[in-house]
Amino acid sequence: MKTPLLVTLFCCATLALTGCSSARVDPSQYSGFLKDYSRLKPAESASGAPVMRWIDPDVKLERYTRVYIEPSQFYPKPQPTAVISAQMLQSITGYFDTALRRELGQNLALAQGPGPETLIVRPAITAVSTRAEGLKPYEVVPIALVAAAVNTAAGGRDQSVEIATEAAFLDSDTNSVLAQVVRKGSGKSLENDKAQLTLDDVKPVLDGWARDMRLAYEKLKSKH
Repeated sequence: MKTPLLVTLFCCATLALTGCSSARVDPSQYSGFLKDYSRLKPAESASGAPVMRWIDPDVKLERYTRVYIEPSQFYPKPQPTAVISAQMLQSITGYFDTALRRELGQNLALAQGPGPETLIVRPAITAVSTRAEGLKPYEVVPIALVAAAVNTAAGGRDQSVEIATEAAFLDSDTNSVLAQVVRKGSGKSLENDKAQLTLDDVKPVLDGWARDMRLAYEKLKSKH
């Protein structure tokens, strides 16, 4: 049985896109990437998006001068589809890593690996739910990224894209968890079920998650 916990001190939360705002990830959709979900509580990201999050109340951010961002991964491992190619999946994790380095590097020196005074960020893109018109409201899909038909349009159906993340923040010396977060967001809708997903369709979501991490870090540090 999966224990409910997850959320991060820097808050990777949900972005609202094209006409539809993302809700919190339901506990039934937790991927198992995080070791413990039991302390997660509903919260808002730095930009006001709904997330599930836990932050160690005794965390002392002044101890950290560097950040090591582990390469992001899909969890569980997804299978490419006609809409989402294997190359696109790699592009998504690669861009997410770039966005995280860009944002968190504004506050901390970027480290090449764990070490003294180093905060570890461990991100994953995880399973999400889809909402399809004419089908049951929510259907759990064991794939990190999906395109789901949601709106009927003249000559075809728009395809809504949803993506979710789980992330943990750890102390490099002790490997203790400092914060965890779970959130999801919606990418740009595709015109129909034949359109291929591009990186531009999800860039705003990934940029928003990384930006919220930085803003949450700055807000938390300002309180100490």
